[in-house]
Amino acid sequence: MPTQNSGRIVLGTAALVLLVAVSSVIAAPPVDSSKSTVTPALKARTTEPTYQIKVGLDGEVYPVFANYASLQQPDDRSWGTVDISIANSTANRLENHIAVQILGWSDEEIQTVDVEAGAVHTFFFAPTFYSRLYNNREITAATALIKVRDARGQLLFTRTAPVRLRSADDIYWGPKFEYAPFIASWVTPHDSMVEKVLSRAKEFAPGRRLPGYEEGRNAAQQELSTLVQARAIYRALQESGVSYVKSSMAFGRNADVSERVRMPRESLHQISANCIDGAVMYASLFENLGMQPEIVLVPHHAYVGVRVAPESDKYLYIETALTGRASFYEAVRAAAVGMRHHRAAQEVRVPIAEAREVGIYPMPLAVQTALGNTHPSLSPAH
Repeated sequence: MPTQNSGRIVLGTAALVLLVAVSSVIAAPPVDSSKSTVTPALKARTTEPTYQIKVGLDGEVYPVFANYASLQQPDDRSWGTVDISIANSTANRLENHIAVQILGWSDEEIQTVDVEAGAVHTFFFAPTFYSRLYNNREITAATALIKVRDARGQLLFTRTAPVRLRSADDIYWGPKFEYAPFIASWVTPHDSMVEKVLSRAKEFAPGRRLPGYEEGRNAAQQELSTLVQARAIYRALQESGVSYVKSSMAFGRNADVSERVRMPRESLHQISANCIDGAVMYASLFENLGMQPEIVLVPHHAYVGVRVAPESDKYLYIETALTGRASFYEAVRAAAVGMRHHRAAQEVRVPIAEAREVGIYPMPLAVQTALGNTHPSLSPAH
């Protein structure tokens, strides 16, 4: 994993810029100084609004960010998949109807916008992507289509902008891991394969039960219960054959601050996971039980933790990379030792419950066939 410093959610975008100017410039005719003729006065220059279009992050759209923005109301967004800045240099208030679509990949989002005379305003568009985006596993070229109409519905102009769609597995961490909270989108507690693991894990738990946090237990009792449930989950994954396989290479820009992270479904299907893959997989299992998992990022590594009781400040941490070759208690000890080697300033902690509170939800699950294989769909993934 890339090196990181402690960070919080900072939602900003750099982007590909396409400047669309719909103004016409009236040039003054040349003057022959050898003649005494008087040049007629020119009409006042007519000004028109200008439109600046920004697509994604350096022209690349990460599915995790596209999904997050599409779940928000336009007025609540601080950035979008496509941002359009309008500079109204006219003397009148401007009203436009703007439509944005990623051709073949999303539905069309239409906004009616107003810009006062002399003002500049940016509008954020995040059309809902079809399910095929979340099945896509390689960087892919696409086209953004932008249409602008006036208040009467007359088409003012149509423009396109190139887009590169990143793999659904790709996360952009940011230079200081500002975007680390978005790893919560890889925590998918309702995936059928996650629930299948829990069905197996209960066979290794007392009374064949995985109750999560239970009312009526004191702190010590719940801490012991959490340990027992985590051990059962660890054993179920171990017996399914999950082991460490590194596969974090991602294609595209910002390679030093982005990487591939497998969704839990992929890890469980391939019975392969590196440290961050394993962390989101375990976190999915714990969240399914109503427990409170946490992802901990340290330089070049990741751990998973689970709060031992609802009101406790204590977490049980697991070195998920040892799932295939060590006992549960060895994995717990390895996590404790490994985390002691790093200063607090080197850690980035992502409590999944807190990410949910700010609207970072699980990535839409790929459309499944009866055999459990994914296939593209052209229906919106809401």
